[in-house]
Amino acid sequence: MRKLSTIAALATGIILAGCTNFMTSLTSPAGEGANSHLFGVATEQNINAQIAYGDPAGRIRALNEAFRAAAPDTVTFEFDSAALDSAARSALDQQAMWLKDNPHVRMTVVGHTDKVGSEGYNDGLGLRRAKAVVAYLSQRGISRSRLDAVQSVGEREPVVDTEERERRNRRSVTSVAGFDRRYVGDGMDGEVAYRIYNTYQRGPGAVSEAGVDTGGS
Repeated sequence: MRKLSTIAALATGIILAGCTNFMTSLTSPAGEGANSHLFGVATEQNINAQIAYGDPAGRIRALNEAFRAAAPDTVTFEFDSAALDSAARSALDQQAMWLKDNPHVRMTVVGHTDKVGSEGYNDGLGLRRAKAVVAYLSQRGISRSRLDAVQSVGEREPVVDTEERERRNRRSVTSVAGFDRRYVGDGMDGEVAYRIYNTYQRGPGAVSEAGVDTGGS
């Protein structure tokens, strides 16, 4: 009897351990093992990518960080001027390079002023500054259709809260707004997933909206 009880206890322990391992496998990246930190890395990266793809705001934040790491996002202006000086043109050249490397990204350009002058005048001045940036980027080969949110907030969002002249407030800021409306994605980030979805919905041999056969082998 004691031997049977011992066997039953061991069996129960094995079953419980098996259940624990099974549940852990459901909540951990596939291939992850206790003996190697490399197991599951590819799966974890894929999980992170899918989370990012399903979180447009998160993707835009990440793109903005990449943009600011590659180019200054802000240019400043002389008092009561929308003219771009050499420093501003240099910064915008870097912005244009990044935009050419990321052709599916749309941008917002916002003009700002300091608090000298009337609010109405400063709204117009901020807009002229934003338009000056757009015009320069366009000259550098960036389509105006990608710069579709050009606006001014005038004096209402100062970097330095002062009524005096302040160059840091006289600025234009470029930031990521989103993706081109026709953009699907690259690789498993969207394009392949889109084809897989079409095949699943329409069946093997289906033809996509682009007229491409999406059928299986």
